[in-house]
Amino acid sequence: MSTSHSPPASSPAPERSTWKSILHHDLPASLVVFLIAIPLSLGIAAASGAPLIAGLVAAVVGGVVAGALGGSPLQVSGPAAGLTVVVAGLVGQYGWAATAGITCAAGLLQILLGVTRIGRLALSLSPAVVHGMLAGIGVTIAVQQLHVVLGGKAQSSLIANLAALPGQLMAHHGHSVLVGVLTIVILLAWPRLPRAKVIPAPLVAVVTATALAAVFMVDVTRVDLPDQPLQELILPTMPGGPPLEIFTAVLTVALVASVESLLSAVAVDKLHRGKRSNLDRELIGQGAANAVSGALGGMPVTGVIVRSSTNVAAGARTRASAIMHGLWIAAFVLAAGAMLELIPMAALAGVLLVTGLRLVQLAHIRTLKRHDELLVYVVTAAGVALLGLAEGVLIGLVLAIARVLYRLARATVTASEENGLWTVRIQGTLVFLGVASLVRTLRTIPVGAPVRVELEVDHLDHAAYEAIEDWRRGHLARGGSVELNRAAFRAAMSTDSARRLPWQPQVIPEPDQRASMLDGIREFEASADLIRPMLAKLAADGQRPAQLFITCADSRIVPNMITTSGPGEQFCVRNIGNLVPPKGSNSNSVDAAIEYAVDVLGVRSIVVCGHSHCGAAAAALEANAPAGSGLQNWLRHLEPSVRRAVGMPDIVDPATDAKLSPADKLSVANVGVQLANLRSFACVRKAENEGRLELIGLWFDIGAAAARLVLDREPYLVRADEELAAAGKSSKR
Repeated sequence: MSTSHSPPASSPAPERSTWKSILHHDLPASLVVFLIAIPLSLGIAAASGAPLIAGLVAAVVGGVVAGALGGSPLQVSGPAAGLTVVVAGLVGQYGWAATAGITCAAGLLQILLGVTRIGRLALSLSPAVVHGMLAGIGVTIAVQQLHVVLGGKAQSSLIANLAALPGQLMAHHGHSVLVGVLTIVILLAWPRLPRAKVIPAPLVAVVTATALAAVFMVDVTRVDLPDQPLQELILPTMPGGPPLEIFTAVLTVALVASVESLLSAVAVDKLHRGKRSNLDRELIGQGAANAVSGALGGMPVTGVIVRSSTNVAAGARTRASAIMHGLWIAAFVLAAGAMLELIPMAALAGVLLVTGLRLVQLAHIRTLKRHDELLVYVVTAAGVALLGLAEGVLIGLVLAIARVLYRLARATVTASEENGLWTVRIQGTLVFLGVASLVRTLRTIPVGAPVRVELEVDHLDHAAYEAIEDWRRGHLARGGSVELNRAAFRAAMSTDSARRLPWQPQVIPEPDQRASMLDGIREFEASADLIRPMLAKLAADGQRPAQLFITCADSRIVPNMITTSGPGEQFCVRNIGNLVPPKGSNSNSVDAAIEYAVDVLGVRSIVVCGHSHCGAAAAALEANAPAGSGLQNWLRHLEPSVRRAVGMPDIVDPATDAKLSPADKLSVANVGVQLANLRSFACVRKAENEGRLELIGLWFDIGAAAARLVLDREPYLVRADEELAAAGKSSKR
C-alpha cells in the first residue's frame, strides 16, 4: 500500500519500550532535555525564593517519579514558572521547610483527585482564565527578574517592583546587567539562526554568559550550592498557622500544579501521533512526584511544556527519556556541582525574564479576542499580577461565569414593518430571563397585522415557548395572521438542540419524502441570511479549495463533516468505491477532476477516503454484480485492490483492537491502490515531487464515527482524530 503521508520528524509516534529504541531515540533526547532543565530549574528556584538545591531536587523527582508513574509518556516534569508566585508567597509566609511540607500535602491531594477520577475537571476551567493566570504570573516573573538582571534585588510584589524600577534603572549596575542582557539577546536571537534549534537556546545563553564571565573574571553574584547536597537538604515540617490558611495553601498548590500539568499533557498530545495521555493517571503521577519532592525538601513539580516539547522534538519515543533526564541531573549535581557554581545569577534571571514574557502569548490573545473572551483574560491577568494568584483566578472565574449567564439570557428581538407585513426576528438564546423583553416587543405589533416570525435561536426554554404561543394565539384571535417556521421552533425546543445537525435524519412516512426535502429547503432559506455574505464572497472571488477529496458515493459519507470544512474549502469527487482508475483507463470524469484540481485550482492535498461497510467492496468480493452491467464494468477497477488485500495480513482497528472484516480489509487496501493510481497522472507526480502536493490515505469507520490514517506498512491503520491535523500542519510547514 502506498501513501506519501508520513509523520513529520518533529512528531514521531511513540514505540514500544525496547532497548534498541531507548538507545537510539530516548537516550539522545534525555541528554537534550537534561541540558535545558538545569538552568531552568536553578532560575525558577531563585525566582521563588527557594534554596537552589530544591529546584534541582524537584527536577530529579519530576523526571524519575512523574516520568515513571504519569499517564503522559512524553511529558517531562519539574519545577515550573507557573508556580513561582505561589511558592514565593508561601516561603515568605511560612519559611522553606513548611513550604516543603505544603508541597508534600498537595501531592497527596493530587493523588486523591486522580484516584477519584475528578482530576480532569480541572480542564473545565475557562481557557481565558487559565491563560490569564499564566500571563499574570509571567508579567510578575519578568518584572521581578528585571531587577536581578539590573544587578539589584527583587521586591515582594509587582507593585513594589514597579515602584522600585526607576531607581534601579538609575543605579550603578555593574557587570550583572551586561551578563543579563547578553543572556536575553542570545535567547531571542539563537532560534532565528538556521539549524540552531538542535541546541536549546537557554543552554547556549547560560553557557556563553558563564564562559565570558569566567574568562573576563567579572564581579557578579553566582549560584551557591551546598558542598554536600544530600546532607544539607531541608526536610519538611508542619506549617504553623490557622488550619484554614494552611488548607488553602495546600489546595492552591495542588490545583495550580494539576491544571498546569494537565494542560501541558493535552498540549504534548498534539505534538506527536502516539497514545493519548491518561489524565487521571497523569494526576496520580504528578501527585506522587510532589509528595516525594516535598518529603526531600524539593519544590513543587508540574508538567512543563518547554521541556516536554523539547523532548518530543528531540525524538523521544517512550517515558524512558524523562526518567533518564532526571538521573542525569542527579549524577551531574553529585559529581560536578562545582561547575554549576560558575553560573551568574543574572544569567538565570535573564532566562526567567524571557520565560515569563513568553507566558503572555499573542496567539492566545488573538484567539480569545476572536471569541470575545479577551476581557476575562485581561482581568484575570491583572488580578493575578496585582492582587495574587488565588484572588486573580477567583475574579476571573466570577467574571467568566457572569458572562456565560449574560450570554445565556441575551436574545435579540426586533420587530419591523415593510409593505404592511411585520417581521419579528428572534436571535440568540431565549430563556425565561429574556421573556419580558420579548413580550414588550411583541406587544408593539398592531392588532390584526400579518406577522412573520423568524426564529434563529440555538435554544428556547419552556417559558419563552409559552410566551410566543400565548401571543400567537391571542394575535390570531384578534384577526391577525402569524407565519412561524414550526420546524425551527421544534428544533430550538429540543433538549439535544445544542448537538443537533442540519442533516439529522427525520422519522417520516415514505410518501412524505418529497415534502420533507422541500421542508428542509425552506428551513435552509429561512436561515440563509447567516451564510449569505460568505457565499456572496465565494461567488465573486471564485473557488480556491485546499484539497481534493475523493470518496465513495455512499449516502452515509459526509465529506464536509469528516474534514470539518465549509463552502469553498473542498473540491470533491464521489463515485462507487472511491476509485481512481489509472491514467488511460477511459475514466474521463475522474481524469478531468484530478487534472482540474491540480493544474487549475492548485490544491495542496488529495485525500482518498474509503469507509467501512462498503457495498462496492462487498460486491467485488462476492462477484454478484449483474453480468454486463455498468456496475460490473466499473467494479473491474477494484480487481487490483482485491489481489492486494489477499496478500495482506489481518488488519486491526487501532482503537478497538478488533480485526477488520474481509470487506473492510479490502476497503483499506483499496485506498492504498488508489493512491498509487493517482501517481499515474503526470500532473500529480510533478506537483508531489515539487513539494506542492500531499497525498493522504483515509479510512472512515461509519459505526464508530472515527477516521483512520492509512499507511503503507503495518499497522496499516492509525488513529487520525488529532494526529492527521497535527501531522498535516507539520508537513506543510
